[in-house]
Amino acid sequence: MTGKSDDNPEPSQKLATHTLTDLYYRDANLVTEMMGRMSFTEAMIGHILNREASPADVAIIDAVLLALMEHGLTPSAISTRLTYHSAPEALQGAVAAGLLNVGSTFVGTMENCAKLLRDMIADPDGVEAAAERIVADHRVRRAHLPGFGHHLHKPDDPRTPKLFEIARAHGVAGTYIDAIQALGRAVDAAAGKHLTINATGGTAAVLSEIGIPPEVMRGFAVIARAAGLVAHIAEERDVATARTIWDVVEDAIPYAGAAPVVNTKG
Repeated sequence: MTGKSDDNPEPSQKLATHTLTDLYYRDANLVTEMMGRMSFTEAMIGHILNREASPADVAIIDAVLLALMEHGLTPSAISTRLTYHSAPEALQGAVAAGLLNVGSTFVGTMENCAKLLRDMIADPDGVEAAAERIVADHRVRRAHLPGFGHHLHKPDDPRTPKLFEIARAHGVAGTYIDAIQALGRAVDAAAGKHLTINATGGTAAVLSEIGIPPEVMRGFAVIARAAGLVAHIAEERDVATARTIWDVVEDAIPYAGAAPVVNTKG
């Protein structure tokens, strides 16, 4: 039996092809139909989602990319700078090292937050009841609730309300924005204090509004942060920080074993 069933089709891809004289992204001619006629964001949306980008798509994804591109000397930026210091001949390796830090603790938490919002909206007991149940479950397990809290921005992450404002201005339904705000009210009630909806929580809501699957959302964080990491490399070439970071770590975390330690600093 050599054929493939409908559930297991023959391997194929529809993203790109070329001839001797032309290149195609999906079915569009790169040179004559795309270059000079659309922005990178428009082309990216079409390529990833296989649909023509709407004004809401472009505005929201542009805002998300800006919001997540940079946040100073975060673990991803530090990793990139240190890796570039060790291997300056491989810029791509330094960027890749930083992107490995886009995970479930920093930058990439929108994926898990979006799944919670999806479950809340589908809950037959309603969004408010679902929010209370989710918060109670996370508190019992002492688990971090994705999309909430920020160690630098208090009382609120300023990026989040702006993301909501942009999304609403472009006519989204607001279902997911309402859901995360309901979740925020439940978080505050359970904690007895206000915890901000951080930028990744805001991102989860607005990307959900335009139909981005949760399983793909972290990819937009990767795209955004890659640009920021290239900027860190560009700055590192002019103002080197990696050696200083290394020295700070050595001073802050001294060797505590029994072997002799030689003071090399004076």
